[in-house]
Amino acid sequence: MEKQVIQSVGFRNIKENGEVVGFQLKIRLPYYRGVFLSQLRPGTLFVDGERFEREEIIWNINGEDYTMDQMAVDFKTHWNPTKCAVLKVKKPGGLAQGYHDLKLGFCFTSSYMPPIMQSMLDPDKDGFFVMPEFGHHVNERRLLIV
Repeated sequence: MEKQVIQSVGFRNIKENGEVVGFQLKIRLPYYRGVFLSQLRPGTLFVDGERFEREEIIWNINGEDYTMDQMAVDFKTHWNPTKCAVLKVKKPGGLAQGYHDLKLGFCFTSSYMPPIMQSMLDPDKDGFFVMPEFGHHVNERRLLIV
């Protein structure tokens, strides 16, 4: 895995039955303990300024696909920090060849984090304190699709 949260490997268009139906990217969890899916608070994905709402993104963790609503109630599935999650986005025709600017935020809750701090987390914005150990991550990266 790369140090950056948004990985360069795995950024590509998705084909189904020979037709490009969307794109995917891989991300890693920059937290040493891992989290259960119900702890995740997905954010919005921006690609070249185009907004993809969190409800439009399918998270593939441990080889299984999950919607945001499914993750919110899944307290058994664990995202291990040594495994990447694959985020899948439907977009007819996918992304054009070339460089793309990506921005993705997400956060997670922790039992040891004070509730007042958790209530202030917004996965799409840098907060007063932006530290991985407090479950907040806004990440940007420029990647290439060939």
